[in-house]
Amino acid sequence: MNLAKLTRLAEQTVAATLRELPPPVQPVAQSVPVICQDWPSDEVLGDEFEPDILGLFVGPPHGAPSDDAQGLPPQILLFIGNLWDFAGEDPEIFRDEVRLTYLHELGHYLGWDEDELTARGLD
Repeated sequence: MNLAKLTRLAEQTVAATLRELPPPVQPVAQSVPVICQDWPSDEVLGDEFEPDILGLFVGPPHGAPSDDAQGLPPQILLFIGNLWDFAGEDPEIFRDEVRLTYLHELGHYLGWDEDELTARGLD
């Protein structure tokens, strides 16, 4: 499957996941854009992340003041090529991983740390 088709599948999966969220969370989740990128750029990776990262939340978390020095608005990045590789090129596993990765990064937007994400089964 090519990256354009995978991106559409990922976008459909994120939209379906949004519809499943509890009603009070939906408007907050809808306020953070989800950007599908083929692969993480060197700029995104920096020295902090491995090249096979599946997703990343950047920007200030919900409710936090915007930090102009950081320069990035809140957004969730999904790395389609890495998700597809991680899924072993299986479309069903890919959808599951997109869903889990999106929810994990949404958790970061909501201000949850890694321990809180693990407690919610989003690790």
